[in-house]
Amino acid sequence: MTERSAFVLRVRPDRVDEYVAAHQEVWPEMLDALRRAGIRNYTIFRNGTQMFGYFESDDLEAASRFMAEQEVSGRWQDAMAELLEERVPDGGAPALEEIFRLE
Repeated sequence: MTERSAFVLRVRPDRVDEYVAAHQEVWPEMLDALRRAGIRNYTIFRNGTQMFGYFESDDLEAASRFMAEQEVSGRWQDAMAELLEERVPDGGAPALEEIFRLE
């Protein structure tokens, strides 16, 4: 069964363009790690300096554990930390609570 996850990140106001540019050219090894983790339909939306992310997986907990173990995930999070108000853990950003779903 598909599980859904969403998160919000806050980008430093003077670094938004860099954050957007980084996501237009995500490292191939990071994309590969996300796919191997079983993450799919990963989308990030922007509202000013806030980024809203959404993705799906068959097992979110296993995907988070897998990503936390990947060296590339730590390097990516370190690179993004310079652009964000707060560094994201290697396993991914804390998930938002789902309160409504229309199927």
